[in-house]
Amino acid sequence: MRRLLAVSAVLLAAISLTLISPAAQPDPRLRKASRTADRNGWIQVHLEGKPAEIGFQHGSLLAPEIKDAFHEVSVEMSHDEKKDWPYFRKVAQDVLWPHVEQEYRDELNGIVEGLKSKGVTLDIWDLVAFNAWLEIPYYDKWREKAAGSPGNGAGPGDHCSAFVATGSYTKDHRVVIAHNNWTSYASGERWNIVFDITPAAGNRFIMDGMPGLIHSGDDFGLNSAGIMITETTISAFTGFDPNGVPEFVRARKAMQYAASIDDFAGIMKQGNNGGYANNWLVADRKTNEVASLELGLRNVTLQRTKDGFFVGSNFPADPKLTKEETDFDPKDRSCSQNARHERWIKLMEENKGKIDTAAAQRFLGDHGDAYTGKTEPSERTLCGHIDLSPRGMGSWQPAYAPAGAVQNKVADAAGAEKMTLTALLGHACGKSFKAAELFEKHPEFAWQKDILRDMPARAWTKFTAR
Repeated sequence: MRRLLAVSAVLLAAISLTLISPAAQPDPRLRKASRTADRNGWIQVHLEGKPAEIGFQHGSLLAPEIKDAFHEVSVEMSHDEKKDWPYFRKVAQDVLWPHVEQEYRDELNGIVEGLKSKGVTLDIWDLVAFNAWLEIPYYDKWREKAAGSPGNGAGPGDHCSAFVATGSYTKDHRVVIAHNNWTSYASGERWNIVFDITPAAGNRFIMDGMPGLIHSGDDFGLNSAGIMITETTISAFTGFDPNGVPEFVRARKAMQYAASIDDFAGIMKQGNNGGYANNWLVADRKTNEVASLELGLRNVTLQRTKDGFFVGSNFPADPKLTKEETDFDPKDRSCSQNARHERWIKLMEENKGKIDTAAAQRFLGDHGDAYTGKTEPSERTLCGHIDLSPRGMGSWQPAYAPAGAVQNKVADAAGAEKMTLTALLGHACGKSFKAAELFEKHPEFAWQKDILRDMPARAWTKFTAR
């Protein structure tokens, strides 16, 4: 009997050792990380720790999504900029990487390690170029202009409609902020991650983003210091400083470290390279102050108020910036940027004292056309439908159609105190997009068959840092 017990004990010990062997255990870097199931198209991930740990968690938890999003972006960039992917890798290595600070180098390399652990073989230059896919066209445009060439790519695109309001304009006299992302439907369907990040240094933050990016990309987020951030691009912008800090680094750093509006402006201005030039809308929920930072390369304007609003729809606001750094026509009411600007002003004034998250959600689904006076979806409406433009898809940059508003986010001060935002993937108006119908009517977009998906209507969903 004793021999039997002894043999049993040995067998149990062997089984126990097998069960807890290092090879069978989860990587310790993943202990504090988590991923939720799909919620109305969104995936929420919690990442926590030092930069390399956060990166590894990101790459490991989102490996399939990163592989897919990278494929989409690399196909789209190569088509739009008329260059092959090795070109973008070289820009990443030679132009951008020298100006990426160590913290974010560690995080990007961590993503590469996390991907490798799941059998995905993207390297650091793929990841840097992917993170910079929104600003590399600015470099291309600058380089080609400096060489006296008109260029053959699409150049920088226009993205997004947004507002931030406070004081007498909002229902509770506190901050409300909202944003919808305008981009290609192919990339937009992949802009579906809610990142909840607790870094070893800086503030905790929650933001939307694409898998594989260390920044939001369309830049909507809240941090634990009370700063609420969004932006829209400045149309027809020209300018780039190859010796500056990449925009994706500054945007991520500001989201993580800003504790005031001044902090935010200082981080974004320091080393400004002109890439992905934006009009940033920022709020401090602690003071209920809102601000607009129009960040050109040579012209930078910061406006702020505790009773009012700022709106964005890709129009340059400062006349000096418009004249010196863009080719934009501020007098053309028929263009999308100006029509949406006009519509924003009307909605803000009509809803003064009534703006809350519910109103903001309605605004993002709005189909009022300030130019025609009609209510019909197009490239001139806040809920953008470039593919439904009455003037035809060619009225926008062809490389960006099918395109329009692909996802939406809203937050108020009370929710931000709890690190909460609401988000909707797809058109906020509820219209769905069918890829097969597009290909049938527009065979010129057959090059997107490998990457374009349906974009169904979905519901508003609440997300809170976990």
